[in-house]
Amino acid sequence: MHINQWLQLIPPVAILVTVGLVIGIESLGVPLPGEIVLVSASLLAAQHVVDPVWVAACAAAGAIIGDSIGYSIGRRGGRPLFERLGRRFPKHFGPAHLASAERSFERWGMWAVFFGRFIALLRIFAGPLAGALRMRYPKFLIANALGGIVWAGGTVAVIYYLGVVAEKWLSRFSWVGLLAAVLFGIGSALYVKRRTTKRHASEPVASSVDQG
Repeated sequence: MHINQWLQLIPPVAILVTVGLVIGIESLGVPLPGEIVLVSASLLAAQHVVDPVWVAACAAAGAIIGDSIGYSIGRRGGRPLFERLGRRFPKHFGPAHLASAERSFERWGMWAVFFGRFIALLRIFAGPLAGALRMRYPKFLIANALGGIVWAGGTVAVIYYLGVVAEKWLSRFSWVGLLAAVLFGIGSALYVKRRTTKRHASEPVASSVDQG
């Protein structure tokens, strides 16, 4: 069976639900591969398996809702929440990661929430940390909504059109070649993430700064 025929068997609703849930849970502060899921769904949209507009809408909704819930959790839990998470998950919530995120909030304020949607580390921290640092919710919501919409819409648009252009080229390869390309892309993303994590871990820990 051709690769396109396999893709056609995937229910579009399942893809959309997966996109919204994974990105939403990631935005709560849980380290999940939200960006990889969004890119994969965008490539499926380029294969006409699912509507790209709905992919972008579900991704944006997941990002905005997840960040808002994360904000509430962070506001109620405060810094003790991150300290507990740091002890249990040092690779994702260690002191160096938290300090790096706090420096971004100190420097950029609400724009750290907006641009944080495009950065792996801040994408996980943005909502809970904004709540823990007592950022005003109206400011957070504006930056959160704009960041979620621009990130989701922009990512889907770029990957979708690249996928359309590459569709004829990819169709010349067997499913083995396509699988190898996907694995190479995921491996490259994990390598970049690991290098970024090591760089953040090597930075000096900064003190907490309150965001009024």
